[in-house]
Amino acid sequence: MLLETGRVVAVEDDSVWVETIRRTTCGTCAAKSGCGHGVMNRISEGHRSLIRALPGKIHPQQCAVDDEVQISIPEEVILRGSVVVYIVPVVSMLALAAAGAALGGDAGSAIGALAGLAAGVGLVRLHANRHRQDDSFQPVLEDILSPSAQAVSLD
Repeated sequence: MLLETGRVVAVEDDSVWVETIRRTTCGTCAAKSGCGHGVMNRISEGHRSLIRALPGKIHPQQCAVDDEVQISIPEEVILRGSVVVYIVPVVSMLALAAAGAALGGDAGSAIGALAGLAAGVGLVRLHANRHRQDDSFQPVLEDILSPSAQAVSLD
């Protein structure tokens, strides 16, 4: 289970919207300068993201705006998503590039590669749209770490 901490920015009947801030541990990694992930994090560190979290151990109505909460998502969802996002476009690009090379040489290979990449990206989008409302793919509320001053004064 992957856990993330964030601040509640909106409460709905069936979910909460949580604002998270991207942080990185690249400063402690030995491959700092040679890693593309480190370069991207230097550009976007501190970037805020809004995530919709569904009920888990905590019901959304127990939360208030500005509460600090912990949300979770199963590791297998991240792993499956990574495979789909990275592998499907590459495999489809290579398959259509090979088919294009067999049919039309270098030009066919290039056209096939572009068509395969586009087809792979299309398949990823189709997969994302198909699972958009699937609760097993959504983050869930785990805990309220620190209630907002508003919630404390109401008790």
